Amino acid sequence: MPDDELGTDPSLRSIFSERATLMNIAFRMLGSTHDAEDIVQEAYARWYAMSDEAQRAIESPTAWLVRVTSRVCLDYLASARVRRERYAGEWLPEPLPDHASWNSTATPHQASDPADRVTLDESVSMSMLVVLESVTPAERVAFILHDVFKMPFAEIADIVGRTPATCRQLAASARRHIQSNRHQAVAPDQHRSIVSAFKNACGTGDFDTLIDLLDPHVSVRSDGGGKVRAALRPILGREKTARFFLGLLRREFGQEITEENVNGRPGLAAHLDGKVVAVIATEARDGRITDIWIMLNPDKLRAWERRN
Repeated sequence: MPDDELGTDPSLRSIFSERATLMNIAFRMLGSTHDAEDIVQEAYARWYAMSDEAQRAIESPTAWLVRVTSRVCLDYLASARVRRERYAGEWLPEPLPDHASWNSTATPHQASDPADRVTLDESVSMSMLVVLESVTPAERVAFILHDVFKMPFAEIADIVGRTPATCRQLAASARRHIQSNRHQAVAPDQHRSIVSAFKNACGTGDFDTLIDLLDPHVSVRSDGGGKVRAALRPILGREKTARFFLGLLRREFGQEITEENVNGRPGLAAHLDGKVVAVIATEARDGRITDIWIMLNPDKLRAWERRN
């Protein structure tokens, strides 16, 4: 809600000052800015659907909003699995530009609301969001609320509908799964150097250098959302990956490739006719790229359009 609509009512300002926190929680739960905004809007709608007396009876409106947001996210995650099984190709979390100043509905010429900003840290790296997709909804909620937002298990229990001891086990299970499916990230400067060399090798068609920059077991996954052409299955191995990118990113195709931070980590963006048509997130280890995620679905590139 814009400032001029909030007026001088301190209670309204207090309630809406928590929007940034709710957006940060919801995005980590869902991996989508559009879905996160819908969830946060639903939480506020439920607050204002209550009578003034019911609102005054709530000791901490912030805690109430966090609980409702998390519960709605939990319900959404339970049904999202079914929807994503019908998704055209592979579903990937949404890539965020470095400034993280966006919302899903603003036009390129509108200033985004600071309340819609997501803080970019390790918990929203593409590798983390992808791994979180493979744990159960209850594990994801327990892990995010406890490990990222430092919420006590007694409060999480009220959200998840389990005992505090069970919530502790859920978070521990998610943590073990994450640790077994992710590796230690390289230093940002080294990661950036690897991505820069990868970009240059693609641009010059240097197959041998590309091979050296890719882990033998590198995987490439892409999301076109059924709206643009994308690989429906992962591309595995460095030779297939090198050939794929030599075809995708060669300079003579008229694309401009820029180095960007994607969800807080080094990556690339492809521009065609002044428009971002692809965003590439990467993960690296031991001097080589191990994972590549390509977002081609235009619905998930709206934040990048506003940067041009």
